[in-house]
Amino acid sequence: MPQNKIQFLAYYLPQYHPIPENDLWWGKGFTEWTNVAKAKPLFKGHNQPILPGELGFYDLRVSEVQEQQAQLAQEYGIDGFIYYQYWFGNGKMLLEKPAEAMLKNKNISFPFCFCWANETWKGIWHGLDNNKVLIEQTYQGEQGYRDYFDYLLPFFKDERYIKIDNKPMFHVYKFDDIPDIDLFLEVFNRLAKINGFDGVWFVATHANPKTVMSNPEIYGQVGVDVFNAMRYEQSFKFRSGTFFGKVERKVNKKFHFSLVKWNPFILDYGIAIEKLKVNFIHKKYIACVFPNWDNSARIGKKAMIFKNATPENWGKHLKMTLKEVKNNQENPPFVVIKSWNEWAEGNHLEPDANFAREWLEVINKIKNTVLPPKQY
Repeated sequence: MPQNKIQFLAYYLPQYHPIPENDLWWGKGFTEWTNVAKAKPLFKGHNQPILPGELGFYDLRVSEVQEQQAQLAQEYGIDGFIYYQYWFGNGKMLLEKPAEAMLKNKNISFPFCFCWANETWKGIWHGLDNNKVLIEQTYQGEQGYRDYFDYLLPFFKDERYIKIDNKPMFHVYKFDDIPDIDLFLEVFNRLAKINGFDGVWFVATHANPKTVMSNPEIYGQVGVDVFNAMRYEQSFKFRSGTFFGKVERKVNKKFHFSLVKWNPFILDYGIAIEKLKVNFIHKKYIACVFPNWDNSARIGKKAMIFKNATPENWGKHLKMTLKEVKNNQENPPFVVIKSWNEWAEGNHLEPDANFAREWLEVINKIKNTVLPPKQY
């Protein structure tokens, strides 16, 4: 795919309004803000709680919030939101109301698409010591995919929905978890063509490269090479003397982090982005970047924390990635940013109490200095 314009797309989390399921699992009125507000520092110099800035502890049931978010994103160079979308099968959905409200609100003139977050929800995500299933991701074959497509169709038809070559862009979080990938692709593409599109422009978030390369319809995977590598190393809690124990010590020395069982996994953001750069492993690969990460608000002492995640270092990460994107002209011209507003994971672009709009200002500055006008 020829590259003539690099677009910046940011993941968007809709968990900022109460739902009955979260009330049941976590307590009445639970939202993403519940964990954010009660976060505490775990070590000297640890910045917690990480609090929102000018948008405050917003509620996505208030339409003006999404309008303000869209205006901010557009002003600072974001080209679209990727809404996480939760379809569990048999018509069961969660957190769908913000996207539905946005679809009806024409005051929001901002591009968007969906990422089907096809993953079973488990309590361990929120710091529980067990892996109890809260709600299971299921698949119902052709009829299930038809039902899902029918729900998505009004969004696909909206003039704001991101389309490539008359194909709605549709991200899938875990393509390899779909038990009948070929059937899923066939049903979605067939129904898209029946409804006036030329198919669906699928993007794999996490997928085996073989899955991507063996399916002409799939682009991606979207890769945060630094981030994913670090998350993998987080699981190393083996005894010294074992093979993985030796690996753990070598990685510790190289990346300057501490890893003790039940203690936070601490990395230096500035060092990590220098050591592990985006690697374009094939011609469908899509670069992904992250400005910050500290999910101690969500899971406490088991967290992974990037210290020295500052707007200045974020700018270095983004510049390095853009250089690689420009050097790989055949790859899709997108940079995916993780994320716009995953506050309980300390992963956001929205203004915060410490840096205000500086995370966004980095994007605006780089777009106007690193990229020629024709490339943004």
